Amino acid sequence: MTLKIISAQEIVFEGEVTSVTLPGTVGAFTVLQNHASLISTLSAGKIVYKPADAAEPVVTEISGGIVDVDNNIVSVCLY
Repeated sequence: MTLKIISAQEIVFEGEVTSVTLPGTVGAFTVLQNHASLISTLSAGKIVYKPADAAEPVVTEISGGIVDVDNNIVSVCLY
């Protein structure tokens, strides 16, 4: 699946991942391939994702945002 993490200043990450864990406002949740469509707000915390071509997960600290999951595309807009 494709993960896109963007802010007003830059594209933080765009690429293929096998999983992504996000800090939802009512609790953290993980998105995997073929996840149901959803839109959620994000609170301050960590996004943890595993790039398809990497052995180790990547951690990105955020202060909040929103996420849209649809058709194996996870789009994160950061505040």
